[in-house]
Amino acid sequence: MKLTGTAGLRPVNGTDMAKRSSKSPAGAGPSQRQLRVGEMIRHAIAEMLTRGEIHDDVLGAHVITVPEVRMSPDLKLATIFVMPLGGGEAMEPVLAALDRNKRFLRGEIAHAVNLKYAPELRFRADRSFDEALRIDELLHSPTVRRDLEND
Repeated sequence: MKLTGTAGLRPVNGTDMAKRSSKSPAGAGPSQRQLRVGEMIRHAIAEMLTRGEIHDDVLGAHVITVPEVRMSPDLKLATIFVMPLGGGEAMEPVLAALDRNKRFLRGEIAHAVNLKYAPELRFRADRSFDEALRIDELLHSPTVRRDLEND
């Protein structure tokens, strides 16, 4: 029996083979490369802050943690989440100081991380601890406890 043409072939997963893309669907999360590059940038910035390589009085006066760096899919934008020890009122001056030194940091990252383009840097306040505290307080509220005891 000889088969000719593609009449007997069916699309894979409801899509035509020619239309399939190697890219993951939207909302699938960051790729391994995004995670790896983000972690390399996080280490580079944390090391610069620890060694005091950024000559700024505000940054020198605070201990700053860098819990996360999120990379855009094209690796041209790095959103860097920072948190000064003590948080709260120190956040705004620290973010302003990091923005002032953005050009220096980008140049240093270009040397530390081997990429075709040095990513644009955006600094954001890390609010994950605030959110965790809010959820913890919510779970310990009397109304939630009452609902949990009824189950």
